[in-house]
Amino acid sequence: MSTAAIVLCAGAGTRMRSERPKVAHEVLGRPLVQWVVAAARAAGADPVVSVVGHRAEQVRPLVEGTVVAEQPEQRGTADAVACAREALAGFDGSVLVLSGDSPLITGETLRMLADARMREKAACAVLTMRMADPFGYGRIVRGACEGEADLGDVHRIVEQKDATAEEAAICECNSGFYCFDAAALFCALEQVGCENASGEYYLTDVLEILRKGGQRVIAVQAADPQECMGVNSRVQLAEATRVMQQRINRTHMEAGVTMLVPELVWIGPDVTIEPDVELLPMTFLMGATEVGRDTVVGPNSRLTDTHVGVGCTVDETVAVEARIDDGATCGPRAYLRPGAHLMEGAKAGTHVEIKKSTIGPGSKVPHLSYIGDTTMGAGVNIGAGSITCNYDGAAKHATVIGDDVFVGSDTMMVAPVTIGNGAVVGAGSVITKDVPADSLAVARARERVIDDWAKKHAKH
Repeated sequence: MSTAAIVLCAGAGTRMRSERPKVAHEVLGRPLVQWVVAAARAAGADPVVSVVGHRAEQVRPLVEGTVVAEQPEQRGTADAVACAREALAGFDGSVLVLSGDSPLITGETLRMLADARMREKAACAVLTMRMADPFGYGRIVRGACEGEADLGDVHRIVEQKDATAEEAAICECNSGFYCFDAAALFCALEQVGCENASGEYYLTDVLEILRKGGQRVIAVQAADPQECMGVNSRVQLAEATRVMQQRINRTHMEAGVTMLVPELVWIGPDVTIEPDVELLPMTFLMGATEVGRDTVVGPNSRLTDTHVGVGCTVDETVAVEARIDDGATCGPRAYLRPGAHLMEGAKAGTHVEIKKSTIGPGSKVPHLSYIGDTTMGAGVNIGAGSITCNYDGAAKHATVIGDDVFVGSDTMMVAPVTIGNGAVVGAGSVITKDVPADSLAVARARERVIDDWAKKHAKH
């Protein structure tokens, strides 16, 4: 039987104390709701319907690729699910209902939940968890309706604010994840009322309606309660990030990546790392970053959407949308901005910033330099403190540096300018005209010495 999913992401999340919707906050660079959508797809759900509401204009771009339904007024979880009815018109199968603020859920657990509902021929399967401190969670009340045999199924779910003292003592809690028979779900939603402490339409009331209608509601206990962790505050956001960090790091270490202090390495979910990579403390790998075999990254490095080849050293480097080819070295304290490309064996050294430039094979920018909008050939050496002056205040201009060029320290190359193959530029030059191949260019003021000037002008 086919499976669909409804992801609830319409709530305000007031405890986050934020202008951003709760589901837009990120765990390891990925918004909360995208973790849940990814888990739904991993479980085989198609279609996935995202129900948006609070600050919908901010949430819609985050759920691109799903079917979007809107809850105009936030009147509770049952009302939110009902808003997906039109999007699932004619669907006959299992419907997963998921909380968009629970990033730790896995596709494997959701598939287990859907399989259990089918196997037990239940109208609903609810994912539960046992908590040492259940405060704040809906409690699972088991037992039979009048005239039924007690199968240990779920009788109803009681929210914290509506629970009696006896119900509040129950440690089995609702995770907020469900799998319903589609027809049974939308039929029961029509019977949900709002006679409760919040005046809202609770999705949990659907379970009691189904039971009273003679249909089974079963509980499936999560193997790892952490998967069910919801994020309702900044503290819980940090806790979820820690759990995901441990989960991802363990996967990479088991695949052959070395982390001496894994607690001080953060890796995003879309990062790929080959075996025999070493990640030193305070390393952050985010976005679609790729790291090749035998590379060392860190300490104190942050790479985002960056390709790193085989056998590289990336030390104290920030790189964004950059490419570092095999055998290249960066840092310490290098900054590779979007469009920076270090070709094989190239070097960007200490306090070097490179933007939208190609550094050719074996070329070196060792220290204290800025290279922008530049195409550099092979075997080039750029002296300390040199800059390509690529911006004239209105437009950017290009610098072209040929193969085997030597640029002396403290040189300004004022674009647009070309320096030919094999040329040498004297230290302290300001290059404003093209330099022919194999030439020497020196462009600096003549030194003038005035004897005894300092003695005559000394202050008394």
